[in-house]
Amino acid sequence: MSQSLSTSWSSIEVNPPQSESSVSLNKLPNYDLILRCQNGLKPDRAAFSELLRRYQPHVEKVLYHLAPDWQDRSDLAQEVWIRVYRNIHRLKEPVKFKGWLSRITTNLFYDELRKKKRNAPPLSLDAPRKMDDGEMNWEVATDDPSPDDNLATREFYEQLQIAIADLPETFRTTIVLREIQGLAYEEIAEITGVSLGTVKSRIARARAKLQSELQPYLDNKDT
Repeated sequence: MSQSLSTSWSSIEVNPPQSESSVSLNKLPNYDLILRCQNGLKPDRAAFSELLRRYQPHVEKVLYHLAPDWQDRSDLAQEVWIRVYRNIHRLKEPVKFKGWLSRITTNLFYDELRKKKRNAPPLSLDAPRKMDDGEMNWEVATDDPSPDDNLATREFYEQLQIAIADLPETFRTTIVLREIQGLAYEEIAEITGVSLGTVKSRIARARAKLQSELQPYLDNKDT
């Protein structure tokens, strides 16, 4: 994936690489790379490519935890870096780049999720399922969860994603880092650049909001 991403930058007009000192780019701290990308009207190509190389695994990890079954995560990853390229000059605190990158990634994912939700065709349990070798009805004797159960589980998952999308950005990023990526509170504090107490407060409030939004679905699952 990294190769395809690097190739995509060739179509973006950027500043020509600056002459390097004796210290190569791959030995520069992240902070200095970001400053190079912010210097000038457009990011320095070599510095930006090195930044992409270092942080692409992080973007891939975030997207995988958000949508492990999506086949177009590579397209989302490319769009993430296009947004970074266009907006990196707006980052006021380079030390918070990783948290800023996580927010761009999660926000892009939820934007795409809303698009998929609007464009998804309705699912009817009365219609036959299309299989590789023909069609079959939903009512099949099996020990697996019934179509109704599968549909309810899918609807709950979709509602959970929508409820997360509706959270304020700071809460959404924090709850995704904690509940979806499984990061420790200390790691989240470092990524987002806030205190440990603020992280815990945001997570608690996000959980309460999600529970309130999803309570009707939780009640239905218990009945």
